[in-house]
Amino acid sequence: MKLELFIAKRLVLKRQASTFSKPIVRIAIISIALGLAVMIVSVAVVTGFQTEIRNKVIGFGSHIQISNFDANTSYEFKPIDKNQTFYPAFNKVPGIKHIQAFAIKPGIIKTDTDIEGVLLKGIGSDFDWSFFKNKIIEGNPFLVKDSVKSDKVVLSKYTALRLKLKVGDNLYMYFIQEPPRVRKFVISGIYDTGFQDLDKLYVLCDIAHIQKLNDWTPNQVSGFEILINDFTQLDEMGEYVYANIGPELNSSTIKQLYPQIFDWLDLLDMNVYIILILMIAVASINMISTLLILILERTNMVGILKALGAGNKLIRNIFLHNAAYLIGKGLLWGNAIGIGLCLIQQKFSIVKLPEESYYINAVPIHLNGWYILWLNLGTLLICLLMQSIPAYIIARISPVKAIRFD
Repeated sequence: MKLELFIAKRLVLKRQASTFSKPIVRIAIISIALGLAVMIVSVAVVTGFQTEIRNKVIGFGSHIQISNFDANTSYEFKPIDKNQTFYPAFNKVPGIKHIQAFAIKPGIIKTDTDIEGVLLKGIGSDFDWSFFKNKIIEGNPFLVKDSVKSDKVVLSKYTALRLKLKVGDNLYMYFIQEPPRVRKFVISGIYDTGFQDLDKLYVLCDIAHIQKLNDWTPNQVSGFEILINDFTQLDEMGEYVYANIGPELNSSTIKQLYPQIFDWLDLLDMNVYIILILMIAVASINMISTLLILILERTNMVGILKALGAGNKLIRNIFLHNAAYLIGKGLLWGNAIGIGLCLIQQKFSIVKLPEESYYINAVPIHLNGWYILWLNLGTLLICLLMQSIPAYIIARISPVKAIRFD
């Protein structure tokens, strides 16, 4: 065993017995533990919030949307021929999870007492129900067959409450066109994503209804939606799709379709950075103060070691080993507290949120092992680096004055 490590261990054991630095050391350990716990919880909450909101937006609009170049904000799309070379060939492209056709048409739902403007989204037999299946709170999704047109629809809880509708009720929708048209549907299911801005817009139906309303053929659609496997590859996959759909079509990523939402989510990262900087700064300052006290407490020992021929490097390493022990202990408790709180919230959703303001009903948690690892390594390295400042004070200690120090 190295001499500096042996002496550092002896100092730890002696300090645990009883010295005036013991409460200071405990404060340093607590500050590191609480700092790391706050950082873990902060990152888990912010990434969880970003993931939840992002997934809800993607659930309505997919990762990448293909449409005509002249698509406008009126939601009246110029039709695209469904028989494209990339459909359904994109399903075999690495990184692409699924491609599906869709059609959009604005309409008005009218009851005896109320009216509500919505977007009727037509889906086909290739529609991926995985997002909405987990969000349907009443009833069931409907089955779409290419050979038989279904009159069933799925609408949001927000719309159902405003219009006093329930599963099994008839729903009459009016379409402003020449000539005006009306369609009767039956409510198959009611979903609730908590994202009110989108919930109040979308009603899902069989795509054949929109094709009929627009006088399209069965091979004409508003566009295509593409789901990918990894959101971090969104820009890369967006460029690939744009390059492989032909010059007459356009593609947009979900970030381009909803820039205000994703800009808002990106701003949350700044909050995390500020918290990380503050917590690491507090922990580092506490550790510097603690190490200075430890050096002051062991000034006689430093003088004796120097008189026996020990170099400054060896003595610095003794105190750095002490600091590493304290930091490690703080990190251990910090991980236990931070991860423990996250797991409790993740399982029991103790901390609630007003859904109308935050789009989710409880504080979301997303634990990522890599984030936790980097937080631990970053805290350890920065705190150790900061300890080099008081450690260099050892070089200025005179052996004679240190031995006589009281």
